[in-house]
Parts: sequence; C-alpha cells; structure tokens
Amino acid sequence: MNVVFRADASIEIGTGHVMRCLTLADALAARGANCQFISRAHLGNLIEFVRSRGYTVHALSEPQASDKALLLNNETQQPTHSHWLGATQAQDAEACAPILADLQPDWLILDHYALDARWERALKPHYRRLMVIDDLADRPHECNLLLDQTYSRKAEDYRAWVPASCALLCGSQYALLRPEFAALRPYSLQRRAETQLRQLLITMGGVDKDNATGQVLEALRSCPLPADCRITVVMGATAPWLAEVERVAHDMPWSTQVEVGVKDMAQLMADSDLAIGAAGATSWERCCLGLPTIMLVLADNQRAIAQALYYSGAAQLVDGKELERQPLISPQLIESRKLSSMTTAALAVTDGLGAVRVIENLTNKAKYEN
Repeated sequence: MNVVFRADASIEIGTGHVMRCLTLADALAARGANCQFISRAHLGNLIEFVRSRGYTVHALSEPQASDKALLLNNETQQPTHSHWLGATQAQDAEACAPILADLQPDWLILDHYALDARWERALKPHYRRLMVIDDLADRPHECNLLLDQTYSRKAEDYRAWVPASCALLCGSQYALLRPEFAALRPYSLQRRAETQLRQLLITMGGVDKDNATGQVLEALRSCPLPADCRITVVMGATAPWLAEVERVAHDMPWSTQVEVGVKDMAQLMADSDLAIGAAGATSWERCCLGLPTIMLVLADNQRAIAQALYYSGAAQLVDGKELERQPLISPQLIESRKLSSMTTAALAVTDGLGAVRVIENLTNKAKYEN
C-alpha cells in the first residue's frame, strides 16, 4: 500500500500535525506500507527530522512575500487558519499535483487546518482515496475517511461537512499514539498506587513560540512544591526560547533539568507524578498513562479539547494568559487523593491503541472504493 501524508510544521503551526502523521506512518510501515511525506519548508519545519526517520519527504518551497500577499488578498474566502499554509490552496495544490501524479497513492492523508474541499477536489485525479485528520469541524471536506481524535467528539459534528459516504472515526479511542505508550500503561498505573508529587514534567509543545514554558517556571516559584521535587522540562530543538528557558531553569528553587529532542517521552511521562502541558496532541499521551495534568490553553483551537478533559476530571485548566493572576498549583492538588482521582479519569480517555483501530479502517480497502 502506498501512502502519502500532507502535513506541515512551523514556528507558528507547531509540530503536532507532523508528529501524529509520523506515528501513523510508523504503524503503517511496520505493516509493509510505503509512506512518503509532502511538507512545506516553513521556518521551524521538521523535514530533516522526518527524513532521519527513514521517510522520503517532498519539500515544497518556503513561502515568498508575494505568496503571502496573495493569500491575504483572498483571506475572506479561506479557512480560519489559511495563513498557516503560506500560499493559496490553488498554489499548494499546483505544487503537490506532479508529486502525487507520479506516486498515485492508494491513500492520501491530509492533516492541515488551512486546506479544505477545494484543495481535495483539485488533486482528486492523483490519489485513490483520501483520509483527513482534523480537530475543528469548521470546513468542508471531500474525503473517504475522516479522523478526529478529540475526546467526546461526535460523528454528528462532521455530517454537514463531509459526503454521506464518508466514514467518520471520532473520539479519543482513535488517538494516534506510538506503541510505547500502550506498552507502558500497566507500569505507569502500578507506580501511581501510592501517588505523591516528587516528579513534575513540563511539556508546552515542540515549538512553544510564546515561551509559555518560561512563564510556567516563573509561576512555579510561588507554588508549594515539596523541597525534594524534581522538575523536567521537555522542549523541541527548534524552540526559539530554549536558551532563555535553560537560564531560568538553572535558577529554580528545585532541581530542574531541560531535555531537548527527547526520544523516551513515554517513559518520562510514566515516571512523572504531575504534568503541566499544553492542550495539544500530547494530551492523549498523558491520558493513556494516567498522568494527572494541569493544562494550559495557549490557542483558541485548543479550548474544546481542554474543556472536555477538564469536565472528565482528567485535567485542571489554567488560562495561559492568566498565569500571573492565579496560582498554578494549589495545596489541594498536591494531595495524593486528588492526583489519584485525576489518574482514574485520565485512564478512561484512551487506551493508546488508536493507531491500530485507524489502520484497520485504512486497510479495509473495499469499503472505500470510489
């Protein structure tokens, strides 16, 4: 089976879209699929990282000033996140067309908030089936299969946006997690039998363009953490505030380590007692391992995920803009009973086997014949 992914990463977009596609690509490749990527060379892209994982990446040129001006002129006709593309949908489709015409994939998998049915129709002659990964339910798609891994998402949310024949995989049972998360789930649960706050993990996304990590560290100074608490901060290699965060970490009252390019995130999460994290794709990783979370909402498109996890009991919410006005960690949260109840709620959100369920749908080709 030949599969092509169209996804971007950048300082503005972050890394989550490419990383969840990479998770699915790894799972497909393990079953013999040939997977390739198409990504635009935005500032902060992950093109070389994906190549280092053994995949061919067809790089689209970095957006030019003229492309951005044309995009702004057409802004009212485009999706809400159209500026993330760095070109118009027509320009992007034109750039992708010769690549897809040559590859003729069995599945084209699209994960991009700036693209919709217009792009999909333009490229339809060059792929057999289309899968869309989305979280927003805010624009039309012409696809065979749509995945939205948001907790509590319902198929009805997409019925007005997709063809009647489109299969909808909605809910966090389909969350795309690497296999090590499900594998470490029993261990993580066992070590939480006697929960106490000794290890705090901070993960604000691979890019963190607005330095939420630094703000979190400053806010922690006034929190009643145990004297022997250890803090681990995880950042991406392209994070623009990395040096500043390392400086702040050095002066923290508690032992604070900054890790870059982490390859054992599942183990780090399993060994942590509490996380402070953004409401992005790592939400599902934390839930799979039962890791209690203080969740920061850093963008409007994260709000629905954050609120759903808050109402489930798996996370507490803090507005990223209010860090200076409210305590980040309360004495009540440090109590083992509260952490234990959050663990129980988080474990119910996802079991980490979403990629297996998605692949079962992708490989059932007859169901999606055009």
